[in-house]
Amino acid sequence: MSDYLIGDIQGCFDSLQALLKKIKFSTDKDRLFFLGDVVNRGDKSLTTLRFIKDLGDNAKMVLGNHDFHLLACSLGGLKPNSKDTFVDILKAEDRHLLIDFLLQQPLVIKHKEVLLVHAGIPPSWGENTVFKQSSIVEQHLQSNDVGAFINNMYDNRPYTWSNDLNEMDACRYTINACMRMRFCKADDTLEFDHKMNYDAAPEGFKAWFLHDNRVLKETDIFFGHWSTLSKVGQTHVYPMDQGCAWGGRLSVIRLEDRQNFSVNC
Repeated sequence: MSDYLIGDIQGCFDSLQALLKKIKFSTDKDRLFFLGDVVNRGDKSLTTLRFIKDLGDNAKMVLGNHDFHLLACSLGGLKPNSKDTFVDILKAEDRHLLIDFLLQQPLVIKHKEVLLVHAGIPPSWGENTVFKQSSIVEQHLQSNDVGAFINNMYDNRPYTWSNDLNEMDACRYTINACMRMRFCKADDTLEFDHKMNYDAAPEGFKAWFLHDNRVLKETDIFFGHWSTLSKVGQTHVYPMDQGCAWGGRLSVIRLEDRQNFSVNC
């Protein structure tokens, strides 16, 4: 059995199928782990989400910011914008099953001593904090007040983590860190405006994985979200988003031997 970790698909179903064919994926012996943003921007979000859901025990995923945006448009007060390509999901007969499936997905997965997250993990967070805070968010996503909860999550604040944050502020920070973070300060202050490579950090900030004080710097972390990353060369860090939705590549890494496979998109 092989475990494969796949970067941001964003509705590019045909590229996903080409990649699975390349690795000779078999539901009899392989498992897929999706690093979030399985929908939006590509032209087959509905087909992609149905496919992942139907894989059952052969697939696991973490939530990405585009997946969360779909939830907000389905359950919260948001309307899809002109760039969103998941309206087919919102109109589908099985939309409730698909949305319920997303609501059951975690923000972070630990598998065979590695961590999977969509965007990143704040420097000061160890595993206990990561799973404590993500678990609180997941409980809200699976509660009866999920619509109101999601509506309360759409804000950049608080920018900085503190153990003294109230529960809603702590959830908002957790979502922003795990699903949206690229650059931050050593004190966990987040920054959302800059999206270029790690060497183009705004003053006072670094890529989240480059801080010397990072608690989990000896833990292998696989993540997506940051399609402009290149030539990282940082040990224990595995960026997997190679911009499939933007004409780049869709990539997968086999966990056992860290071998990469990719297809042009």
